[in-house]
Amino acid sequence: MTFTNAPVTRLLVLGLVSVSIGASMLDVKHYFYISIDTHLWKYRQLWRLFTYQLCYTNSTEVLFAAMSLYNLRVVERMWGSKKYASFLVVSSLFTAVIPPIIMVVLRPISAGLFNYMPAGPTPIVFAILAQYYIMVPHVYKYRVATSQSAQANDSSSITLSDKSYLYAIAIHLSLLQWPGSVLGAFVGWAVGNVWRGGLIPASLVSWRLPGWMVGLSSHRRSAEFEGLRRRLEGENSPATGVSSGVQSEGQQAERRRTMGQQIMDQFREAL
Repeated sequence: MTFTNAPVTRLLVLGLVSVSIGASMLDVKHYFYISIDTHLWKYRQLWRLFTYQLCYTNSTEVLFAAMSLYNLRVVERMWGSKKYASFLVVSSLFTAVIPPIIMVVLRPISAGLFNYMPAGPTPIVFAILAQYYIMVPHVYKYRVATSQSAQANDSSSITLSDKSYLYAIAIHLSLLQWPGSVLGAFVGWAVGNVWRGGLIPASLVSWRLPGWMVGLSSHRRSAEFEGLRRRLEGENSPATGVSSGVQSEGQQAERRRTMGQQIMDQFREAL
């Protein structure tokens, strides 16, 4: 499997890995996390709210986040790159501000436990994961026995699905720098569900990035719409004037031309 029809996911994964490596090589990782008492209260470095999701500060988090984003590329394929990129922008604005604000509230009553917001787009990963959980059905389920008994009943086994491994990777990512990473994951999951439930203002839900920002030119969109129009006309054209259920040679040629156009459209989309 590749990043075919998922250019935003490809850019997201490559950008995350590149910025994380660059921050490590240039020794600037200390700019990408938030210490509530020092960075926000003492020095008022509010710009950190919009930079802490740009990269991770250790290789383990980079690996698990890249694996999660790669497996979640199916959401982009189902939505389209334009809607997917717009969702990422809106979600990142909410997840940039809400987790640190919650930490500001919890820090005094938690004896300083909620004082460190780790770097990385873990909240965004969980916002996408919320869409994946709702949109993508499981293909199969399997049962894992928790006892050595050969005839294990339902109470001594765990039922999993083909999607469980992705959830396991994401949960492991959220636990690497708890409690901050857990809080970010919870907020991201909540933002994803709120966005899908229509609780976010409709203007933000319906807002879209310009097509050129996600690599969609006007010529390509016109070709896609024209191909769709031809396919719809071919499917809805009435079969009148045909005796004994046999199509005329002109109709057969038109159907062959339409199928050929469909194949060419698919090749263009893949390229």
